[in-house]
Amino acid sequence: MTDLVDRPTTTLSRAEVERRTIRRSDWVPCQAAFIDCRTPGSDRKSNFQFIGPGVSQSSTQFVNLTDPHGFNLGAAGMPNGVSNSLHLHFTAEVFINLGGEFLIRWGVDGTEGEYLCKDGDIISVPTWAFRGFTNVGPDDGILLTILGHDVTGGIIWGPAVLRDAESHGLHLTADNRLIDTVAGDVVPDDVALIKPMPQEQIDALRRWSVEEMRARVMAPGDRRPVEHGLLCGTLPGGGARITPVIGYGMVEDRRAQPLLHEPHTFNVAWLTATPGEGVLSHRHERTQVLVAKSGRWQVHLEDQTVELGPDDMLSVPQGSWRSFHLLSEAGSPAEPGTGELLVVNGGDDRVLLEWAPEVVGAAERSGWVLDPNGYLAPAAVMRTATEDD
Repeated sequence: MTDLVDRPTTTLSRAEVERRTIRRSDWVPCQAAFIDCRTPGSDRKSNFQFIGPGVSQSSTQFVNLTDPHGFNLGAAGMPNGVSNSLHLHFTAEVFINLGGEFLIRWGVDGTEGEYLCKDGDIISVPTWAFRGFTNVGPDDGILLTILGHDVTGGIIWGPAVLRDAESHGLHLTADNRLIDTVAGDVVPDDVALIKPMPQEQIDALRRWSVEEMRARVMAPGDRRPVEHGLLCGTLPGGGARITPVIGYGMVEDRRAQPLLHEPHTFNVAWLTATPGEGVLSHRHERTQVLVAKSGRWQVHLEDQTVELGPDDMLSVPQGSWRSFHLLSEAGSPAEPGTGELLVVNGGDDRVLLEWAPEVVGAAERSGWVLDPNGYLAPAAVMRTATEDD
């Protein structure tokens, strides 16, 4: 199904697997990542950057894994009452709520609409639309963020954000450097400072209704898992249910439809399973990041094994054989008693899997094969279709 058929098995060192494993304890916050870091109400947020540089404007931002993936992965950590100021992205931005309640608002002044984002929600905010969010829950909250492309082009702040920051001695240069005059930085003479977006350009931006934005959200109650969405779905140790959210991704049921089809430069799906269930041995040529949302997951990667607990993540090397299954139960927002694994693959088109020969054989014996288009089909029908006259 892919160009991996003739590729030799990859040997991975333990050190390489550990380099690609980002545990919750490895998260390093930056509290001066953006120009609003002194603005009251926005001054207690933490920015995390796990994969790629993201859009941080601070030279002190720590990045766990700098390898290009075709997308960036980070998070915003915020106490109750703290806001992320209104800003605009050029590439896709997707929020995955890992815990807490956030009021998402949009429009240059934040009054076009609001959505209360809860645990387990995924929301794709349109490009070229101002957005911001506030933690309105009682506890600290975490929003995982995925940004499209390796190079995002930075962000545009709302005019009021730039004015407030200037009053606190903060300026942003055209080459995306944060200048802190309170800390002794000097405003450069050779690089222009970012000015507010012209009003006529703001007026030309598309407006998004609450209904349109809600159509870009998958809440836990919106999920419709595909029971047999992968070739290993009926086999012992398989059985994980897949819910495509953004793009078709790895799903092998020809009837499955994602929430959003538009290009993001990545695709996103939920995997849910009960203990012992998962996805059997396969590989593909795309970048892939696995994020454990609930439960403990065991990942077999070539001849190495990694366990992921809640909020742990793993970047899987392209072309490597991998399998994963749930070790322990954890009540998820979608299904109590199951575990959840977020799967992010690079690219906008389908991710065609090469299954291990033993999986292909066992699936055929159980009555299932993949048709020439890479979708599940009854083995008996395919035998009839390919028999010689």
